[in-house]
Amino acid sequence: MSGEREPRLARVLGLRDLVLYGVIVIQPVAPLSPFGALQAETRGHAATAVLIAMGAMLLTAVSYGRMARAYPSAGSAFTYVGRELHPVLGVVTGWSMLMDYLLNPMICAVWCGQALAGVTGLPAAAWIVAFVAAFTAANLRGIEASARLNAWLAAAMGAVVAVFLAAAARAVLAHGLPEARALGRPFYDPARWQGGAMLTGTSLAVLTYIGFDGISTLAEEARDPRRDILRATVLACLLIGALATLEVWAAALVWPGGEPFPQLETAFAHVARRAGGPALYAAVLVTLTVANAGSGVGAQLGAARLLYGMGEGGALPARFFAAVDARRRIPRNNVLAVGAVAAVGGLALQATGGYELGAHLLNFGALVAFMGVNLAAFVRGFVRDRRRTLGNFLPPLAGFAVCALLFVGLKPAAKIAGGLWLAAALAVAVWRRRGRDPR
Repeated sequence: MSGEREPRLARVLGLRDLVLYGVIVIQPVAPLSPFGALQAETRGHAATAVLIAMGAMLLTAVSYGRMARAYPSAGSAFTYVGRELHPVLGVVTGWSMLMDYLLNPMICAVWCGQALAGVTGLPAAAWIVAFVAAFTAANLRGIEASARLNAWLAAAMGAVVAVFLAAAARAVLAHGLPEARALGRPFYDPARWQGGAMLTGTSLAVLTYIGFDGISTLAEEARDPRRDILRATVLACLLIGALATLEVWAAALVWPGGEPFPQLETAFAHVARRAGGPALYAAVLVTLTVANAGSGVGAQLGAARLLYGMGEGGALPARFFAAVDARRRIPRNNVLAVGAVAAVGGLALQATGGYELGAHLLNFGALVAFMGVNLAAFVRGFVRDRRRTLGNFLPPLAGFAVCALLFVGLKPAAKIAGGLWLAAALAVAVWRRRGRDPR
């Protein structure tokens, strides 16, 4: 070789870009789809569940940010757990997180495909392939183009949310200013409050925030990762939490708890129809399609960067997975590979009706990664740090406990399928450590 340096990822992302990426992956309209289920589970206290869940996820967000300061690389949870706990555990965590990122674009493409199939009459399979192709094309344009797309998507979703909030305010104020008790009822209604229901509902609401961890996969493309990854991760959680709470609170005022929905899955769309008529109903459905498309683009981006980190770390063949396109400065091989897997997997989910299982598996992968990162943050910040402050002790352990509680509540089928995936990952990790897979 001539001794020329291999191309590296470009450090072009600022704090704003990182926050926008996190917001898009989580989705500014995250509580819209599960709103009906949240209201049913919490007996009309979805707003409180979303607010409590934000506090729970902030614990894990802080752990991600602290670990990104120590290891500003693209591997994220794979790097953190592998360096602080054990390399094999890092590989298992990386594969768990990879399952999360691979499933996300599949699920997003399936949702979009089904939505447009019902409107256009074209087969859902054709739309699934088209959306995955669009995700891939967006990410092949380079990280700066992806950042610009995120800004446009965030603006579009924000506009529809603003219109809904305005329509909801008009509907609520149509008969005069409500009493303070009525305005606070979505947060606490003594006649309907039940502790067990709130625990179940909060477990469901926590899943609204899954995706914020994707910010840490962009550490090698951030201009100042040691400062901005922590800030962006916490800010993304706070922004989504505040917006989600406001959306759910307004929806609960328009459609009070105790009043049944025609259909739980489309509950928020029915709220929008009541608040703003058929036009707002259609706008909400379009917004959900845009949100899922944006989340699919972001998840594919995160998967490609995670594969790059695993390639650099030796968990996968570096020649393919750690390669960077010299012109675009992106891991092009990984973007194409994730696109191919998403297309095939999305078609399989559509054909077998496995969408729900795919969603639970996504939560399996995310929660395993969250538990690993919280433990890694505890080991680094408390066990190995001589200062051993309360701030390095309590938040990561509390974050681990919350994630473990949520993990226990996953469906058995998801635990079995996810366990098989991790068992295969562990076998590959052990095989490669024994040198049977030369790079």
